[in-house]
Amino acid sequence: MAKQDRAVRTRRELIHSAAETFDRFGFADASIAQICTRAGVSHGALHFHFGNKQALGEAVESAAARTLLYITGNVPLRHPMPLQLLVDTSHALAQWFSCDPVLRAGFGLGHDATWHGRADLWQQWQDWVRLMLAVAENRGHLAPDVRPDDTASAITAMIAGLEVLGRYDAHWHTYQAVTPFWRLVLPQLSAEAVRGRIDAAGTCKAPFAVQKRSMDEARDGDWRISRACDALPGC
Repeated sequence: MAKQDRAVRTRRELIHSAAETFDRFGFADASIAQICTRAGVSHGALHFHFGNKQALGEAVESAAARTLLYITGNVPLRHPMPLQLLVDTSHALAQWFSCDPVLRAGFGLGHDATWHGRADLWQQWQDWVRLMLAVAENRGHLAPDVRPDDTASAITAMIAGLEVLGRYDAHWHTYQAVTPFWRLVLPQLSAEAVRGRIDAAGTCKAPFAVQKRSMDEARDGDWRISRACDALPGC
């Protein structure tokens, strides 16, 4: 069991190290030597777990996709305030970018011209947003002239901008950066009946605000959520 535990830890360290290296240098310029040095493992250990850099990139992308699913959860078709959940989730995602290099690298690979992967985290996020807007529309919470597809694209573009800007200034990965967008958009997006009931600043400013699950569940996979997340304030 101890040997299996070491293997699991080594694999997680390699994914985490690869994510940090991809995030800093891009996929093409990230080297196996850099990844091994950062993880503190030999080249042989890396190749035991991953056949090549492409396989390691796919593992990072897959881990990031599962973390994104953890943040969003499934689309709750009967949620009483779907627009508030959408706002809260966007705040949570922005904050996760600040503390989880695996998630950040997964999204970063999505706009890396040298990367050819299987997953598309931007599409995964946009699909979730579009479905949440559909729930809001079905509940009569959208303004009559709102086009859900166009709105989903705008929200995705906002998050994409925050992800890129936050690489150079951590302010863009905070709720203070997300709130002005929603203050501008919500009056045009929401129906009059719910307009005054949605908090643009989010109902909770912690990365686990959307749907509480246990940290054990979040870590139940072949990726690691950075311990830096644990230092963020709770609800």
